[in-house]
Amino acid sequence: MASPFSVVDLLLLRKYDRPGPRYTSYPTAPLFSAGFTADDFRREILATNPAGGTGDVSLYFHFPFCDTLCYFCGCTMLITRDRERIEEYNRYLRKEIDAIAPLIAPGRRVVQVHWGGGTPTHLFPDQIREMGEYIRKSFRIEASAEMSVEIDPRELGREHLVALRDAGFNRMSMGVQDFDAEVQEAVNRVQPEAMSRRVYDWARELGFTSINLDLIYGLPFQTPGSFETTVKKVIGFGPDRIAAFNYAHVPWLKPHQKLIHPEDLPSPERKLEILKRTIEMLCSGGYEYIGMDHFAQPGDELARAQKSKTLYRNFQGYSTKSGADLYGFGMSAISHFRESYAQNTKNIPGYYRALDEGKFATHVGYRMTDDDQIRKHVIMRLMCDLELDRTAVEKKFGIEFDTYFESSLHDLAQFVDDGLVSLSGRTISIVGAGRLLLRNIAMCFDAYLGTMSGNKPVFSRTV
Repeated sequence: MASPFSVVDLLLLRKYDRPGPRYTSYPTAPLFSAGFTADDFRREILATNPAGGTGDVSLYFHFPFCDTLCYFCGCTMLITRDRERIEEYNRYLRKEIDAIAPLIAPGRRVVQVHWGGGTPTHLFPDQIREMGEYIRKSFRIEASAEMSVEIDPRELGREHLVALRDAGFNRMSMGVQDFDAEVQEAVNRVQPEAMSRRVYDWARELGFTSINLDLIYGLPFQTPGSFETTVKKVIGFGPDRIAAFNYAHVPWLKPHQKLIHPEDLPSPERKLEILKRTIEMLCSGGYEYIGMDHFAQPGDELARAQKSKTLYRNFQGYSTKSGADLYGFGMSAISHFRESYAQNTKNIPGYYRALDEGKFATHVGYRMTDDDQIRKHVIMRLMCDLELDRTAVEKKFGIEFDTYFESSLHDLAQFVDDGLVSLSGRTISIVGAGRLLLRNIAMCFDAYLGTMSGNKPVFSRTV
């Protein structure tokens, strides 16, 4: 399959390299405030769950603990080998489930479950089974539900995967990052290729129907040649999906990233060369570009959803479950209903204290305005469909698009001039290398970026 980026002007990409959101939500999480309280969260749950209520539900469970610190990590995580501490957290997770599950209308079906972290497979196999059984007992999970889990091959044996299958999981995502030994040492994630291969083969043998492998470009000591070797090996595994993430070096947000020495990172020019070659290899290897670092085999659900324009984005990335209300459980987890976001506190003591007091663990949140809904729709469709029908937006929201988005279209003009966006009739299309700049293009429609100020960037760089 030919790459849609056969001619990429690396200097042009550098022009747009600036901090920007990943748009797993709109408005973005930095705009959430403590003005949205636990009481507001309760009211939103009740309002969206009338008697006899219907509508699909998605569940996210955050398991924050890891055995070892990966220096590049941007997740909300804690390092521990204290098994009682992990079991204590699981008890509070069940307590939160007990508080929320009864408020969800009985007729509503769960179509998606995701365990993230941290490292969910830092749990023992019996803990995985126990938590899986508790969730199934507490919610109406469809037999066909998409159940996915993030795993770390360094921390598990085959019995972990057996336990996950017993709990109903049918999808998994495994971090590879880079097979190069020097890179692995530099980021404190030593994970030989043979280890990843063994776990991958176990997963296939046990019947996981979809496997995603994560790569990260921009790590210390990476070169275009060394990363090409990793990409070739990963393609050889044959995963259903591959994510090639841009390393976000944000030591002001994640202090442990100071353990990575800036002088060891590839230069911006070399980083772009790595990205270009990675895309070429994945596309020629049979994968389709979905958007925002994600690639999938043509028969994968993500690829099919993009073709049918039903692809969606949420806090777990691209999804096929649009329209489902998201309930997040655990420290830092985010819930999203039709008009509101609610995020749990990001520290263990606060999370426990709220639940002990019989309250929800909501720390911050946001209630969307009509303008937020319109802009969210526009940003979502651009990032998922790679195009936007202005007439369809006008009909959906009762606006005159070009007037409503006059300033946005002005900002978009530079992308048109650079051949990254095409305006044909009433359609806005992202073309060529513009597909590598989805974040930048979406930023044209963000009403809040200019209001975020401070000495340090809020977001990672876009390229």
